[in-house]
Amino acid sequence: MDILIHLVVGLHIIGIASLLGGFLTQMKAMGEGTARYTPAMLHGALTMLVTGVILVGLNQADDQSVNNVKIGVKLALLIVILGLVYVKRDDEKVDKGLFGLVGALTAANVFIAVLWT
Repeated sequence: MDILIHLVVGLHIIGIASLLGGFLTQMKAMGEGTARYTPAMLHGALTMLVTGVILVGLNQADDQSVNNVKIGVKLALLIVILGLVYVKRDDEKVDKGLFGLVGALTAANVFIAVLWT
């Protein structure tokens, strides 16, 4: 079971990297007001959602404790991220504030995962 959990954690990290990497590659464009949500950002957020749900299930099946408040906060942030990216995915440019919000929420999600014990 541990190998499966570690494999899913790896996929979860790939999703985070895709979302955050898509954001970081658009930083210069954000400064110019021409940033847009890339498909990599949408797919990364979806990967995070699916693998996160699988991780919670696997950890509970393995009788490990799960901090439901932490998972709820992370899920809420991810739903906001996913909603913004999904709704605005076809726009040629996205408002700086909305684009920056996705980056900030993604970073917050990472820090919550790492620091909240």
